[in-house]
Order: sequence, then structure tokens, then C-alpha cells
Amino acid sequence: MLITEILSRNGRMYADEIALVERDPAANRRREISWRMFDREASRLANALLAHGVARGDRVLHLMMNSLEWLPAYFGILRAGAIAAPLNFRFEAGIIQRCNELAEARVLLFGPEFSQRIAAVKPALDRTVRHYVYVGPDQDCPGFAIAYDRFVSGAADTPPRIDLEITDQAALYFTSGTTGLPKAVSLSHRNLEHACYVENQHHRQTHEDNFLCIPPLYHTGAKMHWFGNFVVGARAVLLKGARPEWILEAISEEQATIVWLLVPWAHDILIAWENGELDFGRYRLDQWRLMHIGAQPVPPNLIKAWRKLFPHHEYDTNYGLTESSGPGCIHLGAGNSHKIGAIGKPGFDWEACIVDDRGKRLPSGQAGELLVKGPGVMQGYYRNPEATAETLQDGWLHTGDIARMDREGFIWLVDRKKDLIITGGENVSPVEIEHFFLEHPSIQDIAVIGTPDQRLGELVTAIIQLKEGHSLTEQALATFAERLPRYKRPRRYLFDRVPRNATGKIEKPRLRERYAEAVQA
Repeated sequence: MLITEILSRNGRMYADEIALVERDPAANRRREISWRMFDREASRLANALLAHGVARGDRVLHLMMNSLEWLPAYFGILRAGAIAAPLNFRFEAGIIQRCNELAEARVLLFGPEFSQRIAAVKPALDRTVRHYVYVGPDQDCPGFAIAYDRFVSGAADTPPRIDLEITDQAALYFTSGTTGLPKAVSLSHRNLEHACYVENQHHRQTHEDNFLCIPPLYHTGAKMHWFGNFVVGARAVLLKGARPEWILEAISEEQATIVWLLVPWAHDILIAWENGELDFGRYRLDQWRLMHIGAQPVPPNLIKAWRKLFPHHEYDTNYGLTESSGPGCIHLGAGNSHKIGAIGKPGFDWEACIVDDRGKRLPSGQAGELLVKGPGVMQGYYRNPEATAETLQDGWLHTGDIARMDREGFIWLVDRKKDLIITGGENVSPVEIEHFFLEHPSIQDIAVIGTPDQRLGELVTAIIQLKEGHSLTEQALATFAERLPRYKRPRRYLFDRVPRNATGKIEKPRLRERYAEAVQA
């Protein structure tokens, strides 16, 4: 069933029940919409797009912060038979322009935070974009755009008669763009449908569950986890902001049962608890059944500390890529906490294997590239056949991640292929070293990268972010590292903030660029 049809069903079955709640603690604001309103708003936008000349298969750029309008707009684009192209809200004007050079969108929907960026490159966008639709307060609508309410004025709130096939292209998701022009991952309606069933199979959401969503919706991870609630008509809460007290207040006041956290947010909650900054007695948390964490390798010591604080929680983690329609191609499972540190086994309806550089399958225990295969594998990279042919081979998606499989079939992520450090001929996994140092009580965050060295090729370099009020010397860190094999010990320690993107991943290309020249100076 197309996800647009699932929305129609939810609108009929759960009409006046709450579908989505938006919480904005900084503005002291809470809004909500019902399933009926969600369904009707999606149809209004779909009919408006068609009335303004958008044809089946046209691309529509979607640039908004998380809000109550985000998902109805996304579904409206799909319902019109157009291709939804959500953009990373961190993309600067130049990247937005380059994304559109690839997408050639007819319409751009945008929130108030992006007016200046769009204005800066509007002459270039004008080559394809015919309508700029502003989703925000009418009084702030820029002169080059049309306010959303005006754009949809008079549009019918019933689904248009557009015959869509499950194999049709549905969405374009752009990669991060930290190393050049972002690639656009093409996903089909089947990919999106499968994401619903994968997530629900893994976490068994019922109509009574309530999912707290904090990560950005432009990313497949956040949205595809919400799909597990969506497919059974269960409500969700969109929280704007990730302060520990805001997260716990939302869980308590909205009675959330499932929370997907990024590693830094879980770490922040633990630090706030450790420092006595939160009174857990103020919150109603007994209904919170699943702490779900992902989007990056999860330090085992973090989960051990979490389970001391919340012993009744089920813990789970997933692995996925935008190219696999988000998370779930590898899935740990809530009953496998004895395997903390592993990313799990192939998820519902997925296959996986580990191969060497020649594509030969490797036995358990040996590290190689992780390949996955299943209904969530992307159609390809939009208008990029070379990259598609390199990444998709015989139906298998080459993830670019190095992993190993143990004798019980659990997969352990070693590192990104491009992030491995080769020092003196030895391969070193930054993730392994990062997890080791996060056991130190004074370290809040760490990034390990390779920096150029004439003799060894690369040196293991650690960027250390200390907890507030803590101090460490390089000698103290070197002493702490003596438990590591000598070749894995960092040769350089740099004290700085660890930059992470909106989905919690360390921005290592940015760090390598920043420190490559500094360490040679």
C-alpha cells in the first residue's frame, strides 16, 4: 500500500485522534493536528500543486525545519505524483543551488529560516523553479514568494485522481554534501512502503504507542522510524530542541513510549544526571518502554550507564543508510542486549554479507565491506549512472562500511572505509579508539582522524572535547591510552569541540581539512 493510501486510511479510521504534536519549548508553544486534518492538508497541497502546473514526475524541493507542516507538505507532494526532494536545513545557499541544478525542481517550499539563503541564489534557481511557496507567518513572506495559505486557497481537500505505481519514483534524498556536490538518492514508493513495515516489525508499535521524534525530518532516519507508528495510526511528537530537560518533559507530559536518541543527546542526559542537574522524580517515565539509539556507532559504555539509570528500558539500535531507505537493514533487536556494540543481524526482509576487495564472501571474524540487499535498496543515484554502477551490483548495495560477522551471525561495525587510518602499514579503526576514550570520566566527546605524516603515512590524532569544568593534560591522556596496543595509541591530542551534523555523525571531512595543515605547520 502506498504511504499516501495509508494516510487516507488513517484519516478515515482515526479521524479526530491526534496524529502529530509539535512542541517548541524555547517559544513555549505546543500545537497539534488530527489524522483527518493531516490527510486533508496533504490533499490541499497536492491539488494546489497540480493547479499550478506541477506534472507527474516533477521535482519539488522541500526546505523546512521540523514543524507541524513538514509531514503534510511531504505527503502532499507525493499525492500529486511529484517527487519530494527534502533538503538538509544546514545546506548553505550555494549547496541549495547545486542541489537544484541536479533536481531541476518546479516548486520550492521553504520555511522562514531560509528566505535569505534562497534570495541569494534565486536568479540561478529561477532557471527551473516557477513557484516559491513560503510556509510561515504571512507578514514575513518575502516578495518573491507566495504564502502557503494563498497558494492552497480554493484547493480541494480530497485526494486527486493520480494513478501511482508502487515502483514509481517518490523521493530524492541528498547526501550531506560535506565533500563536494551532494548525490541525490532516488527512492521509490515501494522503498517508502517497505520502511513502514521494517520499522513496525522491529519495534512492534501498536495504535497506543507514542513516538518522540527529535532528529530532522529531512533525514530518512527520523522519518522512517516514525513510519512504524504511522502505519498503525499511532501519534507522534515533534520536539524542537534536544536539551535533556526538554526531552524528559516531552516524554513525561506527552506520555511517549518510544524515543529515538542520537548518541550526543543520550550522553547529555547521562551527564546531567551525573551532575545532579535533573530531578527524575519530577517526570512520569514509567510508560517509556524503548530507548532506541542509532545513526552512528554506539559506545557500549554509554548503554551500560543508561541501563543503570533506566533498568526497565528495552534497548535497541539499527543500522542503515539513505541508500537503504533509512534504518533497519541491520537490526540488533531489543532482546539482544548481551550483544551491545554490535549493529545486529539482517533486518526484516533483508540480506547481508561481508566481502573482501574482490567481492569474495569472508568467513566469520574477518573484516570486509558490508553489503546489503532487500526491498529498501534505492533505485540509484539520480542522474549519476557511474556512482550507481559502483554502489549497486547485482542487487547488492555496497555500503562503504567495514564490518565483521561473529559466529552467531551478529554484525559488528569496524568503521567507514574512508575513515580507516593507515599508520605504518597498520589499519586502525577510529571508532574503536573513540569508544575506548569515552570511558574516561572527563571526556564528553572525541573524534579520531588520521593526519598526514611523511614517515608513517598517517598519525592517529584525537580531538578531545572535555566535560564542562574538567581538565586533562596530554600526558594524562597518553597514560590512559597505555591499555591500547601501541600502534593504536593517538600520537597527537588536540583539545577542541567535536563538530557533529544534525543526525549526530562526526563531521570528519571537516576535521581532516581543518587539522591536516595545522599539524604539519
